[in-house]
Amino acid sequence: MQVLFPQTCSQLQAMLAEIPQGRIMAGGSDLLVKLRQTGRTLPAVFCLEQLSELQQIGWQQNEFYIGAAVTQQQLLDHAVIQTQYNVLYQALNELASPPIRHAATLVGNLCSASPAADSVPPLVVLEANVDIEGPDGLRNLPVDRFFLGPGQNCLQTGEFVRAVRLPHPPQGLVSSYHKVGKRKALAIAVASLAAAYRLTDGGEVAMIRLAWGSVGPTVIRSSEVEEFICGKPLTQDVLRQAGVLARQAVSPIDDIRASADYRRSLTGNLLLRLLPDAVAGEE
Repeated sequence: MQVLFPQTCSQLQAMLAEIPQGRIMAGGSDLLVKLRQTGRTLPAVFCLEQLSELQQIGWQQNEFYIGAAVTQQQLLDHAVIQTQYNVLYQALNELASPPIRHAATLVGNLCSASPAADSVPPLVVLEANVDIEGPDGLRNLPVDRFFLGPGQNCLQTGEFVRAVRLPHPPQGLVSSYHKVGKRKALAIAVASLAAAYRLTDGGEVAMIRLAWGSVGPTVIRSSEVEEFICGKPLTQDVLRQAGVLARQAVSPIDDIRASADYRRSLTGNLLLRLLPDAVAGEE
């Protein structure tokens, strides 16, 4: 197996064209584990650690730019993520262990397309966009259109993700991430919920975006649930009624971590965790 280190995106593109069955590796925390589990051999691995173009992070105009080789720990350490993108900051804190976070990347977690990925629901409610580069140039895609199914993304032959872009959060945005696992740490999500919303001066919900993980083939959003909550205060009664709708919107499965029925129950119950967030946002 060849291990290649492109120095520019143009070199990476040329390598992908020459060896289309090769795989890109950023941190390798997913790829190397899968290769070891399956015994599969690749013709080539393209490592991004020397590709400075993909290590950029910071504001570009009114968007926060995260290059494909930026590690999860770099994001956790960044003041902008800590202060303006709370939902993503919380999710990254839940993701794996510190040694893994120093190697793994946000874009790698995205490209793995796991329904249980911690970083994906936050990116969906933040309305992130994905920059995809390929033989036909650069295209930009909303993150919720990037996934096709479990382990499947929309990248075509010769394409790679260059970066993720986060829009500037609107004033007054409250966001949070909630996860249920079989352990308190180092656990894959049994079910998770990312939320982002704004309240009016009167305390009603002016806007809300909700995204559930690990309860469907991809991240689940429900316009019916969001529309039901809009215009109402975030009370226990409102969220319990919204939970009934949420349970109808998901399509969980049975696996070794939980039953489908338990996941469906969690889908609605996780909404109740928004109650303290509303108080914190007002304070």
